[in-house]
Amino acid sequence: MSDRMNATPNDMRAFWMPFTANRQFKKEPRLFVGAKDMYYTTHDGRTVLDGTAGLWCVNAGHCRPKITEAIRQQAGELDYAPAFQLGHPKAFELANRLIDIAPEGMGHVLYTNSGSESVETALKVALAYQRVKGQGSRTRLIGRERGYHGVNFGGISVGGIVANRKMFGTLLTGVDHMPHTHNLAKNAFTRGMPEHGGDLATELERIVTLHDASTIAAVIVEPVAGSTGVLIPPKGYLQKLREICTKHGILLIFDEVITGFGRLGAPFAAQYFDVKPDIITTAKGLTNGVIPMGAVFVTNEIHDAFMTGPEHMIEFFHGYTYSGNPIASAAALGTLDTYREEGLLTRAAELAGYWEDALHSLKDCPNVIDIRNIGLIGAIELEPIAGEPTKRAFSAFLKAYEKGLLIRTTGDIIALSPPLIIEKAQIDELFTKLRDVLMNNI
Repeated sequence: MSDRMNATPNDMRAFWMPFTANRQFKKEPRLFVGAKDMYYTTHDGRTVLDGTAGLWCVNAGHCRPKITEAIRQQAGELDYAPAFQLGHPKAFELANRLIDIAPEGMGHVLYTNSGSESVETALKVALAYQRVKGQGSRTRLIGRERGYHGVNFGGISVGGIVANRKMFGTLLTGVDHMPHTHNLAKNAFTRGMPEHGGDLATELERIVTLHDASTIAAVIVEPVAGSTGVLIPPKGYLQKLREICTKHGILLIFDEVITGFGRLGAPFAAQYFDVKPDIITTAKGLTNGVIPMGAVFVTNEIHDAFMTGPEHMIEFFHGYTYSGNPIASAAALGTLDTYREEGLLTRAAELAGYWEDALHSLKDCPNVIDIRNIGLIGAIELEPIAGEPTKRAFSAFLKAYEKGLLIRTTGDIIALSPPLIIEKAQIDELFTKLRDVLMNNI
């Protein structure tokens, strides 16, 4: 056994872990010490099939050679370069590569370090754009119930997850929310996009009537809401949102931090659904989760609106110390190379049918009240234990880990999003293990 095995830290008190039941974890730690392709290695020497692409991000699988080599070379050549008034070649090369796969008209990229920062950047771009267009009264932002847009103040404000909001008091003012589209009564066990709920997009018209369009800068939605349990848009819903936003001069932001880079079988969900937003936020799959990095795509129209005034003046007062970091840029270029050479940006479309059938085969398991799927994403909603919400799914998470399978839970929903390199035999392995868990869960 290598030295890395049994490498449990002798003191875990200092690290306050994110989105974790810290006390439970530190009593029975679950530690990964290695990874390759579809599998993690645990500190006690077991292999665990990655059913969640890490945290929705390892789209190309783990420790891929082109990515690790790109990082290695860049670290020895140029470790850091300032992004303010200076640059380095790979940041520009990466931006060009990104707009090559982006929806038509998305011609410019701003770099960030995470999905949360991508959302903050997109919201600021939207507000600033309305101002430079002479519509400074447009300051209101519209999100959606059960939406997740990161954990910074802007993202929490437009997001709609109660647990993420309730502890922090007043967030951004001037924010409103559309209703979510999840309807168990009408859409349970739907394969792909639900039939019912497309008309909920017209709730945006109600909000426009309440506040007046002249006060609204932007609407932000996830094309597929991932972190709240894989909520798939009903047929016609996103198209209707686009129509309403266009009608009223409101910018439409797609948060594609999860759906970007091949998760649905197209480079971006905007292409999958054939709906063109004004701004797209990304992160996660941009670098395959290896190094923190995000990117915000904007239309040429938005970019060009800022390119006025004296040429020596800064056009947009926003950015980060690590915007377009050289090593992150190299990692992203290595990731894009891997996606291209292995056809990963469209591979989910090839596997979607097999994935769907395997997922829905769990319909007969105890306590399963809904199954949802699109692309290489799946969700299994469980009946909550009376008086103990989230416990049933968390128990399934722990049992799955014991059996060598990584799943993600949110509330009483199991979410699945494996690396795009998954093979059919590994899909079978995943759902065989998950069936065993569900058949023997509390």
